[in-house]
Amino acid sequence: MLYAVVGFITYPGLVLINKVKIEGTENLFNLPKKNVLFVSNHQTYFADVITFFQILCAIKWGKKDRLGIPYYLLNPFTRVNYVAAVETMKDNLLTRLFLLAGGITVKRTWRAEGKDVRRGLDPSDTRKIVRALEKNWVITFPQGTTKSFKPVRKGTAHIIKQHKPIVVPIVIDGFRRSFDKKGLRVKKKNILQSFIIKEPLVIDYENETIEQIVEKVEYAIEQHPSFLKVIPAEELAEQERLNQLRKWQVEKESKEEV
Repeated sequence: MLYAVVGFITYPGLVLINKVKIEGTENLFNLPKKNVLFVSNHQTYFADVITFFQILCAIKWGKKDRLGIPYYLLNPFTRVNYVAAVETMKDNLLTRLFLLAGGITVKRTWRAEGKDVRRGLDPSDTRKIVRALEKNWVITFPQGTTKSFKPVRKGTAHIIKQHKPIVVPIVIDGFRRSFDKKGLRVKKKNILQSFIIKEPLVIDYENETIEQIVEKVEYAIEQHPSFLKVIPAEELAEQERLNQLRKWQVEKESKEEV
C-alpha cells in the first residue's frame, strides 16, 4: 500500500509535470537477488530513491528505460533497501512512514543536527547494511549529502572491500531543479531529469585499497573533482567586465528614456 500511495502521488512530478530520461536498465537484468550495492550521487532527500523504486517496479513488469502507465505499482518490487541519515528519517511522521519502505537508518559521522561533528563509525550501522545485503539489493548515497562534488565517505568503501558486493553506479541529474530539497514538492515544471544506471564496477577486492575504491566510486558516479569545470581567472574577469558593461548600458538607456 505504501509503495502504491507514494508512487501514484509522485508519478506526475516525474513523468507528467516534468520528464525523466532513464538509461541502462539492461544492466539490472542479470544481477543476483542479493549482495548488490547501488551507489549514487544525491540531489534531494526522497525524490532520487522514489524514482529508483519506480524504475525497479516498472522493470519487474517488463519495461525498459521507461516508466509508462504506473499500473506496476499494484505489484511492486520490494526487495530493495535504502540507506538514510537517522535524523532525516525521524524528522516527522511522514519520514517515519517512509522507513517502512525499506529504510536503513545510519548516524552521520561528520554532521549531526546541523553542526559539524567528528565521531567514529557505529559498527551497528555497518551491520544493518550488511544484513540487508544478505537478503536484498541496497542503494546508498556515499557522499552523505545532497551537495555536489563532496567526497565519498570511506565507510562505503570499507563495506565494499570487506563484503564484496556487486557495485552498480547510478548518476542522476535534474532532480535538484525540479524538486525542493526534500524531494516531495515540485519546484519547477518542464525539467528533464536523468537517471543513468551504469555497468557494475570491476573491483579487485583483495588488492585495491580503501582510497582506490573511494576514487573509483567518485569517478563512477561522476562526482570526482576532475568533473568540475575550472574557469580561468582571466575568463571570469572578462565575464565580470561584460556584465558591468551591460548594466551600465541598461542604466544609460533608462536615463535617456526619462
